[in-house]
Amino acid sequence: MRAFIDFPDSLSGDTGGGPPSRWQSRFADPLVVLTAWHAREVMDVLQQVQAHSLAGRWCVGELAYEAAGAFDAALLTHGARAGWPLARFAVFDQALPWSEDVLAPRDELAAATPWQFATTEENYAIKVEQARQAFAAGECYQINLTETMRAEITGADPQAVAQWFARLRRAQPEGYLAWLDWGDQQVLSLSPELFFDWCPQDAQGVLTCRPMKGTASRHADPVLDAQARQHLQSSDKERAENVMIVDLLRNDMGRVAAAGSVRVSRLFEVQALPTVWQMTTTITATTRADVGLPEVFGALFPCGSVTGAPKARAMHWIKALEAGPRGVYCGAVGVVRPGGQATFNVPIRTVTLERAAADAAPVGAWQARFGVGSAITFYAEPQAEWQELAAKTRFLERATSDFDLLETLRLQDGHYTLLQAHLDRMGMSAASFGFVWHRHVALAGLQMLAQQHPNGVYRVRLTWSCAGQPEAQAFELAPSPEPVVFNLADKPLDSVGREQEFVMHKTTRRQHYDERLKPEPGVFDTLLFNERGEITEFTRGNVALKLNGVWWTPPLASGLLAGTYRAELLASAKITPAVLVLADLQRAEAVAFFNSVRGWLSAQPAASVPASLQAPAWWAAQTQPSPGSRG
Repeated sequence: MRAFIDFPDSLSGDTGGGPPSRWQSRFADPLVVLTAWHAREVMDVLQQVQAHSLAGRWCVGELAYEAAGAFDAALLTHGARAGWPLARFAVFDQALPWSEDVLAPRDELAAATPWQFATTEENYAIKVEQARQAFAAGECYQINLTETMRAEITGADPQAVAQWFARLRRAQPEGYLAWLDWGDQQVLSLSPELFFDWCPQDAQGVLTCRPMKGTASRHADPVLDAQARQHLQSSDKERAENVMIVDLLRNDMGRVAAAGSVRVSRLFEVQALPTVWQMTTTITATTRADVGLPEVFGALFPCGSVTGAPKARAMHWIKALEAGPRGVYCGAVGVVRPGGQATFNVPIRTVTLERAAADAAPVGAWQARFGVGSAITFYAEPQAEWQELAAKTRFLERATSDFDLLETLRLQDGHYTLLQAHLDRMGMSAASFGFVWHRHVALAGLQMLAQQHPNGVYRVRLTWSCAGQPEAQAFELAPSPEPVVFNLADKPLDSVGREQEFVMHKTTRRQHYDERLKPEPGVFDTLLFNERGEITEFTRGNVALKLNGVWWTPPLASGLLAGTYRAELLASAKITPAVLVLADLQRAEAVAFFNSVRGWLSAQPAASVPASLQAPAWWAAQTQPSPGSRG
């Protein structure tokens, strides 16, 4: 067994306003592995962990969510996940230096099937309604309802798993990160949530918890992103959900705390994660002298943020609504240091791998599993909760997709159009995805290419890898005859789903466009729309409709790329943002395709478009007034 631990070293980031330092260690060749297969064995394992730590050893391990019954028989769960223990800790005599080389991604990503939910949105909505019925009956007032995603990953060698952890770590950095390599079972935890940190002392100890409750999806556009953060921070609904769990944890901590010592030190803090904003609250307490590690787990486990409230009744309903065991997901993963200091995350954003049976999959394949959930209250809207699940899984798309950042520029007679805007956008995307970024390197490559093509008009394709390697190519650009003809996509593009960030950022990952592109003779491009029937963009450029003499273009909130030429046209007031629906195509006085490479081109729909507009029933009831009628 081996393990890698990468945790914030100082709790809550109290480092004078700067980010917390990291505590990074690796572990190998354990002295012993302590395992509990039955509930009656869990407490004994924790007692042994405490004894080893007080003897100067390191203990690294996990508890499954289903270990809850070991602490309180009223905390009902499904049976343990088949083949996985309820608790497992490896004991080491030393912590080794961190080895970044072991975790370096390889050039090619090990093959994986797409991540798929084990349920449908319709079935999920039924569960949400059943939870609401429980609230109406007074059973409980919050249930953390979770779902499972699955994929299959090939790669028999240990480096393949190391590569996956490196990819996940890059996509979800700065949290409580751990890789536990148990051989045929692997735990890759990228959790942003602290379960507890406990620092025992001679007479008393300091216990810190930081529950995470409240979520908002992030946006590539800084204005929309700031609005999402502000909405989360001021939302009565999100604050109420947070307070429910804070109160639960205060009561849990009170079971091991000295009288009057439980304090809420930081309420409703909003934390920036790569794909979502999350609301956290920090709670501290002083533990009594008679409290040990088993008692801390006994008071707190499982964390209230992944159960709901009241805890016992919420867990009853979790068992009734969820299809099977959660396993390590929603349990605890962490380390106990020599002397007894214990730090555990809540293993959300956690992938578990299990070696597939030889007769069920290719040799060396791993069955991958990922859990994701959200807090359901009486006022929960199933579609919004499903979209929250999608937002929380977007980092998986980052980690499992091999892609480069992409910019396409117009080079005419040795000069680029909107060069600085393109570099600004690529730099913003690099920061969002965690790519190494050197603006001067990208600029130097483009300048060299321009010197090689001093005359003529070219389409320049600039790509930028995660490691910071650029590649620029120039292709002759032929004039575009007008009007260009377009058709309409057959299916909508989810504006808030797992593909969202690959719509907001320009990358080489274009499956969502390719799946909707309808290449036909004489057709220049395909027009896209979202799940609400709102027009978004073409696959290669932005769109504008002329209505009542004014040119309107979809807002970023509809789900589209923030084009550089679009920004220039908006700044000059030549176009105005407004929600456009499919029916607006029928009454538009004119349609335009535009991007920074081809400029502004008049466009017209193919003959088949008006008929296809009659088919989708979901937009026929669209009652939103068109922009031209808003005055």
